[in-house]
Amino acid sequence: MLPIRRDFRFNLGSRDVLNWHERGPYVTHFFNTLSVFFPVGERFFMHAVRHYRDQITDPELKQAVTAFIGQEAMHGREHEAYNEAVSAAGMPVEAMEARVDRLLEYIKANRPKSMQLSATIALEHFTAIMADKLLADPSIMGDSDPVLTKIWNWHALEETEHKAVAYDVWAAVMEPGTSTYLKRSLGLVLATVIFWPLVANFHWRMVKADATLERGLVARVKGYVGLADFLFRSPGALRKTIPEWVDYFRPGFHPWDHDNKAFLEQLPAFEAEMQRMMEGPKAA
Repeated sequence: MLPIRRDFRFNLGSRDVLNWHERGPYVTHFFNTLSVFFPVGERFFMHAVRHYRDQITDPELKQAVTAFIGQEAMHGREHEAYNEAVSAAGMPVEAMEARVDRLLEYIKANRPKSMQLSATIALEHFTAIMADKLLADPSIMGDSDPVLTKIWNWHALEETEHKAVAYDVWAAVMEPGTSTYLKRSLGLVLATVIFWPLVANFHWRMVKADATLERGLVARVKGYVGLADFLFRSPGALRKTIPEWVDYFRPGFHPWDHDNKAFLEQLPAFEAEMQRMMEGPKAA
């Protein structure tokens, strides 16, 4: 499947970026926290894949890599604008981004290129399985702010569209065998134990910095119980990803073993809607 670079621009305007999700500010801060990782993370993914581009002999995969880089660049740009809005609302986004940047720069300077690619395909797996659940279950976004919902739906659709590109690069340039399997598996283990504690820490920092939230232990417990309910019970946005997270460790795994191409049938209508939205102010 050949991804397509789409130049969509989302105007957040004066939206309340601290409480845009239907389920309230604690769930809002979960999504905002994920957004913090994207600009720096997308650049790391592009770097890791670009290193191996000259070793790829399949012309279709080369095209897919170029499109993958183009899509990731667009994601990074739009999430930078998103993050700037969250920062302007008083959240310590710049400090968080700097921490992620230091981590990824350390990995680039001190870990083999193969482990950088292993980390990339692991983190791409995270985004792909979370995107799948978001697209499969409309209740995850519910009646949330329409523009923020569009940002997340667009990102989910394109993550689905290119979910196998970095993995196919891995398969094309790595020698098959036990060592490669172990390196791939280690990538997901390390990504899990590093990424999710950072998410938890950044979320806590956003909650702490949000002056609009009710203070006090009871209010905090209520907020975190609501977030846990969203993630692990109903709709279970993270709980539902666990089987596919586990399946990554299966020898012979490939992202398209979980075939959700049907979601991509939404793209033509989504593109038309985005075009109308972007042209709207000009027409006015």
